[in-house]
Amino acid sequence: MAGLKEIRTRIASVKTTRQVTSAMKMVSAAKLKKAQDAILQIRPYAEKLYQILTSLSASLENVEDSIYTQDRKPEKILVVLITSNRGLCGGFNANISKKAVELVKTKYKRQHQFGRVDFISIGKQGARQLNHRGMNVVENKNEIYDSLTFENVSKVVQEVMNQFADGSYDRIELVYNQFKNAAVQILTTEQFLPVEMGENQEKTTNHNFIYEPSKENIIQELIPRSLKIQFYKALLDSQAAEHGARMTAMHQATDNATDLLKELTLQYNKARQSTITGEILEIVSGAEALKG
Repeated sequence: MAGLKEIRTRIASVKTTRQVTSAMKMVSAAKLKKAQDAILQIRPYAEKLYQILTSLSASLENVEDSIYTQDRKPEKILVVLITSNRGLCGGFNANISKKAVELVKTKYKRQHQFGRVDFISIGKQGARQLNHRGMNVVENKNEIYDSLTFENVSKVVQEVMNQFADGSYDRIELVYNQFKNAAVQILTTEQFLPVEMGENQEKTTNHNFIYEPSKENIIQELIPRSLKIQFYKALLDSQAAEHGARMTAMHQATDNATDLLKELTLQYNKARQSTITGEILEIVSGAEALKG
């Protein structure tokens, strides 16, 4: 059995750890509320914008004229992986990084074999995971979390859109954690470019609407805006999911520390009782020896 001093040291260490994990849990809970409000506010807008886009495109024959809807043969692939800059959030980063690598090795196996798959990493943890798995990370955009606003995100999205427009990449995929609730994150992969206009969706009933400007002009304006909103929504989703995952992980860590503290306290009391009993026996034995 471990000595009393060693057990006391472990108890003090576990108490300190529990204080840290409990504080991190409360901080993540506060951040989660703000991030959750942000993603819940933007989702209806993003969905309605895409609905309008697909509704209008269903009645047009030349929507493919847009550079962002051109479905080229996927020879060069870019995967944008969205993770977090910090750890201590359970399997949040490892799971989504694994999902991205799985996407490359299955859907884009041929391109990967010829070294035609590149990664842009948003989040330090994702970049570390990708480098460990031997993926080609061409750029890191970790600083975007310093000020996660639509204006800052739009600049990054425009760079990605330009790389597709100039033919640097034939297909661009987004891989991120979609927020469901504090305990659940949905591993998500989305084709970012070219834009899928939903050919298989049922055409909406034609109403007698007057469009100003024309439908074609409206769609050409909506496509870049929809892409930027989609990208921004993915980042907000990932941020909310990160805070939820960290809050859950710290909650579990706090509970584990509490359980361990109970075990160590019981172990300490048993060791202390055993020591006291031994000392009493020594005193009694000494007293009996003196009598003899």
